[in-house]
Amino acid sequence: MFGKKTPWLLVLAWMALIFFLSSQQAADSNQLSTGITKIIVDLISGVFPGLSPQLEWLNHIVRKNAHFIAYFILGLLQINALYANGLRGRKAFIIALLICFLYAASDEFHQTLVPGRSGELRDVFIDTTGALSAIGVYTIGRMKLRKSIT
Repeated sequence: MFGKKTPWLLVLAWMALIFFLSSQQAADSNQLSTGITKIIVDLISGVFPGLSPQLEWLNHIVRKNAHFIAYFILGLLQINALYANGLRGRKAFIIALLICFLYAASDEFHQTLVPGRSGELRDVFIDTTGALSAIGVYTIGRMKLRKSIT
């Protein structure tokens, strides 16, 4: 439907967004996540009056979930691009996961070059887990779809 190049353009665009966000200095990055966290705290307080989670703790959770979600999306885009270009099965699974892992590792290294930021092995693990989850969901979904068609 979209051709063989479009899925790769989506992968590259998403990688560029991740790179851009990783290029933010610590204060800017924290301001972005704290803004999102404050919205969540306001929503929780509105639904459960009297319950007010600690902003610092919740901000940490938001930041780690952002890693997982960003690489979940990258994993989906990556495995889809491989399938769109004819690569299937275990080979596509492994290549997609390897690309996502290597990008996560390089992204954490990149953060060590940004003022106030650091690279963390734990974040590579979270990123890779997000990608692995997406690639697994995509692969299982395609298998079930194929079985339901035949």
